[in-house]
Amino acid sequence: MPAKGARAAKPASRWLTIVGIGEDGVAGLGDEAKQRIAQADVVFGGKRHLSLVASLAKGETRTWPTPFDAEMRDVLALAGKKICVLASGDPFFHGVGVTLARKVKPEQMLVLPAPSSLSIAASRLGWALQDVESISLHGHSIDLIRPLLHPGARILALTSGADAPAAIAALLDELGFGPSRLTVLEALGGMDEAHRTSRADAFDLKNINPLNVLALEIESTPDARILPLTSGLADHLFEHDGQITKREIRAVTLSALAPRRGELLWDIGAGSGSIGIEWMLAHPSLRTVAIEANSERAARIHRNAVHCGVPGLVVIEGAAPQALAKLETPDAIFIGGGGSDAGVLEKAIKALRPGGRLAANAVTLEMEALLLDQHNRRGGDLTRIALSRAAPVGSMQAWRPAMPVTQWSWVKP
Repeated sequence: MPAKGARAAKPASRWLTIVGIGEDGVAGLGDEAKQRIAQADVVFGGKRHLSLVASLAKGETRTWPTPFDAEMRDVLALAGKKICVLASGDPFFHGVGVTLARKVKPEQMLVLPAPSSLSIAASRLGWALQDVESISLHGHSIDLIRPLLHPGARILALTSGADAPAAIAALLDELGFGPSRLTVLEALGGMDEAHRTSRADAFDLKNINPLNVLALEIESTPDARILPLTSGLADHLFEHDGQITKREIRAVTLSALAPRRGELLWDIGAGSGSIGIEWMLAHPSLRTVAIEANSERAARIHRNAVHCGVPGLVVIEGAAPQALAKLETPDAIFIGGGGSDAGVLEKAIKALRPGGRLAANAVTLEMEALLLDQHNRRGGDLTRIALSRAAPVGSMQAWRPAMPVTQWSWVKP
């Protein structure tokens, strides 16, 4: 036992080895990986991985707990011993290496990766990885694939189990991508490796190996639901009751909000959720909390988020400013509805982090007066947005003006 006041011993350098292993098991491992497994005091892995290295492992073997412990308590408790963790393919491609790297310093780890399943899939198909969209649907909603569905796209998807390919095929058919070609690559790198192909609208493959990668070659029908890559999606892509920031105003607003990687948006008075949804569509790392007092609209935001491929959007049902309490500090805030209610604008400004952006839109005189006041007090940019659309007047066409929008955008010092 260390003397009172003595520092605890530091874990030995590179006490943790993470070994990527494929379906070919020991045969696909290099000499150093084999040595590290054999010399380990404890080897962690799934049952399948541990069975693959049973001939090598001389120390204790432990399977991952159920449910999986993302805090890695069992591994960290053994810091300083010779520990080996087994992972599928490349541990840092949607693998356990990512989880461990949050807890263990790089200089304490030796990582010996194998090719990822997507790398193997691309090599089997002859696809250039740099030209392929890749996505992990393992343990995630298959709706995440929706933004990637563009004619001519090639997608490699990690899946969850034997039923996922059929579910993805059904989703594609529902969205108007029935002609797409789907190839299921099963047990890649192992003795049971198999490749089978089907159209999405005629998918009938049975007895699919749970270890599979799905390769998609996207083709569309004329009425396919395609989510364009620019901001300002067509209004008809959102379910709404008229309470929606129209596409042109939405594009200007998103430009003012200026999304940056990894940021969080508060969408206050979210209505249909269109601003928060398009914020998240700009990059997979972006997050939105939508605050909406109306229960029907809150449910509608959920549906819109799923249908636009961002099911992770969080909806808080409640009225601002009370509903803003205890929410994570935002990097940007949009106020589209309820901004003239007492305390909403001031609470939002107070909550915003320094350097964060705020954009607020007004169509009523009351809200406009508040924005004019804030502009006088704090600066920022004040913009008047007026749009007109051609509409029939008898047998001819004329311009019909939409309600003008006053927008105040501001960066918190």
